[in-house]
Amino acid sequence: MDDTTQSEEHQFVVDEVSTIIKESIETVIGGNAYTSAKVNNWTSQVVENVLGNLSKLNKAFKYIVTCVIMQKNGAGLHTASSCYWDNATDGSCTVRWENKTMYCIVSVFGLAI
Repeated sequence: MDDTTQSEEHQFVVDEVSTIIKESIETVIGGNAYTSAKVNNWTSQVVENVLGNLSKLNKAFKYIVTCVIMQKNGAGLHTASSCYWDNATDGSCTVRWENKTMYCIVSVFGLAI
């Protein structure tokens, strides 16, 4: 095993996580229009889908996944987060996805074990 493989197994790779998030949102929400009755189900499915695909990476990480779905109606939304961790191994990734009727914001925090 070379050094590159070893280090990637113990690093939070943002591009990899971003792709997983985008694919999960597309799979669960795709081209659907905002429907308030479905939002709770969608958020749960997106989070579970992301977490399931992250676990398939078989990396030594604990993951925290959040999902916000918001109807496009002109309202503002501001979020912030802060973490105290090891910058060499831990990381985070946030993806903002949208279609004509809604925004979906998913954040993943990866903490090395």
